[in-house]
Amino acid sequence: MSTVVAGGPARSTGGPAAHPVGSPTGGPAGLDVPAAVDPDDPREHIEVGVLLPNGRLAGRRFASRAEAEAWARPDEGEQVVEFNLVCECSM
Repeated sequence: MSTVVAGGPARSTGGPAAHPVGSPTGGPAGLDVPAAVDPDDPREHIEVGVLLPNGRLAGRRFASRAEAEAWARPDEGEQVVEFNLVCECSM
């Protein structure tokens, strides 16, 4: 049996032994249930910015991705990006 996870490939649930109780998924055995997200966890704080054609971020903050998309000029090579300041990795 397989499960399609939003935004990802189908994954086999493998029956009751696939995810033991206390597994990283945070759910009962055999279910692909994501663990609850802690809103105070700094690893979950995603910033939105505009990457300029020269490789630098625009020197301003955006409240939402929609605001960044409205401000960016894709025809001039600017890209809206999401990143995490804690791990400095793009999303």
